[in-house]
Amino acid sequence: QVQLVESGGGLVQAGGSLRLSCTASGIFFRLNSVGWYRQAPGDQRELVAAITRGGNTNYADSVKGRFTISRDNAKNTVYLQMNSLKSEDTAVYYCNADVVWGATTDYWGQGTQVTVSS
Repeated sequence: QVQLVESGGGLVQAGGSLRLSCTASGIFFRLNSVGWYRQAPGDQRELVAAITRGGNTNYADSVKGRFTISRDNAKNTVYLQMNSLKSEDTAVYYCNADVVWGATTDYWGQGTQVTVSS
């Protein structure tokens, strides 16, 4: 069984920064693409940023220039550095990963709350 555990969420003032971490544990061969998603109350879950195993990245237009996704393959960890936070960034942030162990399986973390006060 594979688990994705997010951490680093919390309450921050507008203009502040947070760094989220997503660490995979369990028995698997490797993580392929990993994405950070977020969901605010009443909204659909949306992709914030994603990174391939090789380090190629893509971002939602709303976070370009403010958020940076990165990964440490040796630690099976993906990070989301969030700067210049705005109240509209308030949401539960989820990690999603393609995990390879024979077949490739999609896993979700439990989510971490990010609240930006204005």
